[in-house]
Amino acid sequence: VVLTQDPSLPKPKTIQIRDAKENRNVRVKVNGWVSRLRVQGKDMMFIVLRDGTGYLQCVLNNRLCHTYDALTLTLESSVSIVGEIKELPEGKTAPDGHELVVDFWEVIGKAPGGDEAVSNLFDKDSDPSVLLNQRHLVIRGDRASSVLKVRSRVMRAFRDHFEGVGYAEVTPPCMVQTQVEGGSTLFSFNYYGEEAYLTQSSQLYLETCLPSMGAVYTMNESFRAENSNTRRHLSEYTHCEAEIPFISFDQLLDGIEFMVKDVVNRVWAEPETRAMIEKLNPEFKPMNEPFIRMRYADAITWLNEHGVKRAEDGQDFEFGDDIPEAPERHMTDTIGKPILLTHFPVPIKAFYMPPTKDDLRVTESVDLLMPNVGEIVGGSMRIWDYDTLMAAYKREGLDPKPYYWYLDQRKYGSCPHGGFGLGVERFLAWLTNSYTVRECCLYPRFKDRCQP
Repeated sequence: VVLTQDPSLPKPKTIQIRDAKENRNVRVKVNGWVSRLRVQGKDMMFIVLRDGTGYLQCVLNNRLCHTYDALTLTLESSVSIVGEIKELPEGKTAPDGHELVVDFWEVIGKAPGGDEAVSNLFDKDSDPSVLLNQRHLVIRGDRASSVLKVRSRVMRAFRDHFEGVGYAEVTPPCMVQTQVEGGSTLFSFNYYGEEAYLTQSSQLYLETCLPSMGAVYTMNESFRAENSNTRRHLSEYTHCEAEIPFISFDQLLDGIEFMVKDVVNRVWAEPETRAMIEKLNPEFKPMNEPFIRMRYADAITWLNEHGVKRAEDGQDFEFGDDIPEAPERHMTDTIGKPILLTHFPVPIKAFYMPPTKDDLRVTESVDLLMPNVGEIVGGSMRIWDYDTLMAAYKREGLDPKPYYWYLDQRKYGSCPHGGFGLGVERFLAWLTNSYTVRECCLYPRFKDRCQP
């Protein structure tokens, strides 16, 4: 059986699936991939078509089902389908409440069947390593594609937020010769005979922009060579960072809280994005209550009062301990609300974080902790006095020479300033209720995984 278009019918209008409602009862042409396929007898087939903008049920009758392509059609084949979109009668269901009644169709690119059929390569219960090896096909699935679409909206919402508060976007280099978060997590490489690194953070470069551009931000990749396989760590991640001049620590905390709430409200206000979030995370609701503000010392007290012990020796936590992920998550999940955890001890924080005036043991620092995810933001005020910063380099055993340009910010008109970094994948894991940050980026990079 060979199909041909009926020349007596109107010329079809090519549309995307997202525009289907506006084109009901019109002859249209839709291109896409076979997401689901159901054969009902020898004279009826149902194809659920996916084009990246939505899903459309297509019904094929009689001789349309008798062609060789129809009899051998496979999932993930690309097809072109022509017909009229009709609203479904009450009691029947399909995506968006309508279906395409087909009068002509053709296969553009046939996907393999048999052992190579996509349904034989993996399923939702496959080992994580299998799903990662087949990530290029996994992202065609409902959940994976929805997470990536929400990610696109979230990235735009962050940029819209910063535009709204008057921050300028900059794009710092990813190849650097300085460290920000400690030498043990640096990826090093040969840069024309010199040692260089992939950036751990764009913070230092953002600080140099303050006198010329005012408050600035970036949505850049950062790299951490952490020998870690936890569900919240990646070796490459999207880092939303900002630096703001002439602010106080309290203003920094206010700004972080407002940013998170504003970005959530922006994506929640988009009906399509909200529908995806509600499907991915049915319990999610935008936050209206103020975030809890808790000092590090109070967190130590909370852990001890609730019987949470140090894993290495089974003893109570003490002031100065770096609280590990598991106890921190337990506290955050138990409290069940966002926590701005502040005033960490000097020895466990980065060299550029200043001590507070009323207690030189602790820094003007903050981590934003979210239930079910843990830390999604780290921030602080920055040391802005030249001599204090030089003393910090000496304390940490860092050679200040490669940082001459950073030190110059303290020589040529310094000012109080602060900033923060947010892990976009962690934010998305919280928003979409994803088990791991590895589900929240296109192709995750972590220990022993650098493909596809």
